[in-house]
Amino acid sequence: MSKTDAAFSAATLLKRPSQTAISKDNLLSVVESSIGPITYVFSLWGLAYYYSGELPPPYLILSVLVFALTFPGQAHLESSIGRVLLDIGINWLWSAGLLLLTGFATGYIREFSRETLISWLWIAPTAEFAMHLVLRGTAPWVIRLQGPMRRAIIVGMNEQGAALASRIQGAPFSRIELLGFVDSRGVPRLGAAGPNKLLGTLDQLASLVQKKHVQLIYLSLPMASQPRILQLLDTLRDTTASIYFVPDMFFTDLIQGHTSTVCGMPVISVCETPFRGADGALKRVSDIVLSILILVLIMPLLAVLAVAVKFSSPGPVIFKQRRYGLDGEEIVVYKFRSMTVTEDGTTIRQAEKGDNRITPLGALMRRTSMDELPQFVNVLQGRMSIVGPRPHAVAHNELYRKLIKGYMVRHKVRPGITGWAQVNGYRGETVTLDKMQGRIDYDLDYLRNWSLRLDIHIILKTIRLVLKDEKAH
Repeated sequence: MSKTDAAFSAATLLKRPSQTAISKDNLLSVVESSIGPITYVFSLWGLAYYYSGELPPPYLILSVLVFALTFPGQAHLESSIGRVLLDIGINWLWSAGLLLLTGFATGYIREFSRETLISWLWIAPTAEFAMHLVLRGTAPWVIRLQGPMRRAIIVGMNEQGAALASRIQGAPFSRIELLGFVDSRGVPRLGAAGPNKLLGTLDQLASLVQKKHVQLIYLSLPMASQPRILQLLDTLRDTTASIYFVPDMFFTDLIQGHTSTVCGMPVISVCETPFRGADGALKRVSDIVLSILILVLIMPLLAVLAVAVKFSSPGPVIFKQRRYGLDGEEIVVYKFRSMTVTEDGTTIRQAEKGDNRITPLGALMRRTSMDELPQFVNVLQGRMSIVGPRPHAVAHNELYRKLIKGYMVRHKVRPGITGWAQVNGYRGETVTLDKMQGRIDYDLDYLRNWSLRLDIHIILKTIRLVLKDEKAH
């Protein structure tokens, strides 16, 4: 199956030919861009309640207009206090002036209380400035809330690489820990990078990424190095690091490719997770809500299955197996035991049709996917998602990562209970390399074209398929 075949692509389903969205994965950026618009809206609502005792429809319409006019807000954290005051004043004069002019021209201003509007004109910018001071004081806590710093390497110790390093090191809220550079040239030829640390050569890049647990790689290489860059990208496909070009050079098979900035310097992502910023929060919230609802509904069924497994054959009720999860980290996945064995070693034989290791109850559970139901607990734990690439046993991962190019890229998202590959005929055993290649092609297509609509489509299609699919053994 070709990766360029439009017939199987999620982009065809979603009628979305390309991905052009620009997004930031730093929570601080999201909060900062929302402070101004949200402050304007809530200050308007508060004053309306204070003066009128209610929130009439005209105020709701005005709040929508002011939010649309001012979102996203400007970034101020790295500016001086004086500059922040000046920017807030100028932006508010522009926004409020435009709204007042429109109100006078249409006569719609008569719908608002004079006291409310006059108070709002000075309270809104004052509140925005106060909220900015609060954010400035709590910014380190917001950064820590997102977890540890993300480790980065710059490939290419040249002028633009040194400029990027300087910006990263000078940005207090970047969440990036720059480990150093990778370059095959000798130290005497690398004067442009100044005191930055040289970690190794280009041939050592993949091993350095794995050894130092690097999450971000910035390729700062000239266009003349295109063959070398393609070779590097091939070696990096066995890692889970996010890869960016600095600056814009050329395009390859992009996974969630989009333009972005790192401390003000433009970069292009080559391989990135679709769950950045608000999309990541939306995905996680939907997982939590749906898994709680489903667990509540299926609790009686879980109890019946647990008792049935316990008395149908000797062994544990829940089979725990090590799998690879987000960023290639090991996780423990739960299933109802459906076999007489609980393999979790370096060699695991996939279940096949007529496999004598499968118990009679296990055959029924596997055919209807009921053995996977405990994985909704994994979803609540944050180890899995409801929709995503299916997790493979660690032994299978170690085998196929060497045989299929780009195999590890599927681990840039949490594994799922069901996935795009499973609803397109790749559920159950994958006895040949081309079948596993087909599954991986669909997994990568899911990463390129993710949307909440696609997740819902996969869930609904899964419900239709599990009752009649005979490929699960």
